[in-house]
Amino acid sequence: MTDVFSTRKRSDVMSCILSRGNKDTELALAKLFQRQRITGWRNQKIFGKPDFVFRQARLTLFVDGCFWHGCLKHSKPPRSNQTYWRAKMIRNKARDSSVSRALRKKGWRVLRIWEHELARKNEIRLLRRIQRALG
Repeated sequence: MTDVFSTRKRSDVMSCILSRGNKDTELALAKLFQRQRITGWRNQKIFGKPDFVFRQARLTLFVDGCFWHGCLKHSKPPRSNQTYWRAKMIRNKARDSSVSRALRKKGWRVLRIWEHELARKNEIRLLRRIQRALG
């Protein structure tokens, strides 16, 4: 389908849309914590903006969306503007690596969870990873 806006106008429209994070995935993980009685986490604002912070365990937890963070199993860039999207995914992955490295230097452990790991069929494996990370 042809865009009704010019490239310039589309850019202006898109720049006005504010990101609201990944609420669906965060809520799914928070519900999993609640069901499994995993406590001690907060949504505290520290460097890198992790989705969950376990201060006592010095653990930061990120839930990475398959599309935005370039999951090798599920991320398929849009067919249009492929050069832009390829560069965008590379920048996102580089930022994720940089944030993880910086947090580790500050003494934090970093756990990154893919969005697809939140599916019910993956729940047991995910819980094991989280519990191992929490010690």
